[in-house]
Amino acid sequence: MGAQLRVYRRRIRSVQATKKITKAMELIASSRIVKAQQRLDASLPYLTNLLDAISAAASHASDISAHPLIAKAERQDRAAVLVITADRGLAGAYSSNAIKEAEGLTRTFTEKSMETVPYVVGRKGVSFYRFRNRPMGGEYTGFTDQPTYEDARRIGEDLLTRFLQPTDEGGVDEIHIVYTYFKNMASQEVRVRRVLPLEVVDEVVDSAVGGEVFPLYEFEPSPDAVLDALLPRYVEQAVYNALLMSAASEHAARRRAMKSATDNAEELIRALTRQANQARQAEITQEISEIVGGADALASA
Repeated sequence: MGAQLRVYRRRIRSVQATKKITKAMELIASSRIVKAQQRLDASLPYLTNLLDAISAAASHASDISAHPLIAKAERQDRAAVLVITADRGLAGAYSSNAIKEAEGLTRTFTEKSMETVPYVVGRKGVSFYRFRNRPMGGEYTGFTDQPTYEDARRIGEDLLTRFLQPTDEGGVDEIHIVYTYFKNMASQEVRVRRVLPLEVVDEVVDSAVGGEVFPLYEFEPSPDAVLDALLPRYVEQAVYNALLMSAASEHAARRRAMKSATDNAEELIRALTRQANQARQAEITQEISEIVGGADALASA
């Protein structure tokens, strides 16, 4: 009985130490979510104004259908998929959900007789593809929880270079991003976004019916040149926005996972404490029985 009681107490101390770690990680993730949300909110106005400027330049351009970043290839043979995962674990199913969505997108392209070139962000995704000996177009690690614009620019340049290459030389015809969309602290979902070729929709807005009035732009040197300069910035900003969304989702998933681990540790401590009390009570009862039995033996003798 004494040995069993020592085992229970040792396990309780071990679980208490683990609970302290998970609680600390939960608090750290909670503080980082706020910072990630602030960075995400700060980047959205720039993306909105950039899209407005691209729409204005496209509406004044001479022939946008011939632009290499807008024109759709006649024969689609290859697509690049940017998969955003985490560098570290302990975030629940955050990385596995993104990988699962990327695998589903790959199967869809395979059914269309298209080759998929994965560009992977995060050590979890890189390990997944390396373990299966599947070639990758690019690997990016070390910044998933706090991405910077320089990281997004590097990824965007690699994707643009591959997109502008001829298909016969290994170029891709489409670029998709698989990322985790941050709804709120309790809900995140994996989404797929096609970045290139950019889809331009012709729409006539009647301002007399309460439609939005767009600002007047003056293009220098020309709308075509401005469009050539803005579209690469759009790709970089789209990647940056996806990285920020995924970073906020990663912190939220880790916070939720660590809270669940802390709750499970508390429940396990209560169960072990109850078992330890029962073992201690059984040990006391056995000692009392032995004392009573010895006293009876002495009295009868």
